[in-house]
Parts: sequence; structure tokens; C-alpha cells
Amino acid sequence: MRALLTSGLAGFVFALGLGVSGMTQADKVIGFLNLADNWDPSLALVMAGAIGVHLVLYRWIVRRPSPLFGEHFGIPTRTDIDPKLVSGAALFGVGWAIGGYCPGPGLVSAASGAPHALTFAGALTAGMVLYHVAEARLQRSTIAHTPAPTPQLTPERSPLG
Repeated sequence: MRALLTSGLAGFVFALGLGVSGMTQADKVIGFLNLADNWDPSLALVMAGAIGVHLVLYRWIVRRPSPLFGEHFGIPTRTDIDPKLVSGAALFGVGWAIGGYCPGPGLVSAASGAPHALTFAGALTAGMVLYHVAEARLQRSTIAHTPAPTPQLTPERSPLG
């Protein structure tokens, strides 16, 4: 229960930060991403502030033997760049460019009931569901078409004796 409350509080603080910073305003985000036409650099300050806070707190928190409300830290260890990562990043960027939101601010904005934000949240949800359906089908297809392993011949199992 404590972990659930902590997650809820963290989500609330995150949503509040997105709202206060203006990241829930699609026009403001597009103004930041559009370098060619009337660029608005204010979100760079938001990102710099977030990175600064993260750098300090992360170094302090990981010195602890374990998290306050968990058994272990869930720190990613993979460093490989595979086609799934690259295509996911590209889709993320395309979705951000089309909708004017990345997922966090888009979901926070949807809470306002704004039609644009609700449309974005619906498309985001549909994309996530479609991904999981496609991934499950691909895994089933891969398993169904994977040939059985060939038995290895050892001196004990050799047909030549």
C-alpha cells in the first residue's frame, strides 16, 4: 500500500510540474520544437531544471542499500541499440510531432477534457494496444515456425559406434 501511495504522489508531483511548466500546452511544445519559426526556448529551462534535480537526487538515492518503498532499484542495464528501440523512438517522435504532446503531458492534458488532448490520449492507448497485439502475434508466429533443435551427435550417440 505504501508503494502505491508513493507512486501516486510521484505521479501527482510529475503532473503538477508538467502543468506549471507549460508542457501540457501543445502550442508551447511545438513552439519549442520548431526552431525555424518563432522559437520558444522556455522549455529548455524546464528540461535543464529537471535534469539538474535528477542528477543530484539520483546520486544521493542510489547510495542507499535499497529504495524506501521497494526491495531493489529498477535501474536498466541494457545498452544495446536494436531495431525495436530505433523504430520505437522514431514512432515516439512522429507521434509527438503530429499530436504536439509526448505521453506524460498528453495524459495530464487529457484530464482537462480538451478534445485535442482526449484524441491524443485515445490514439496513444490504441497504439499501445495495437503494439501488444502485434507483439503477441509475432511471438506466436516465431514460436510456431521455429524448427526443433537437431540432436547433437556425441561419441556415445554416434551411429558409427
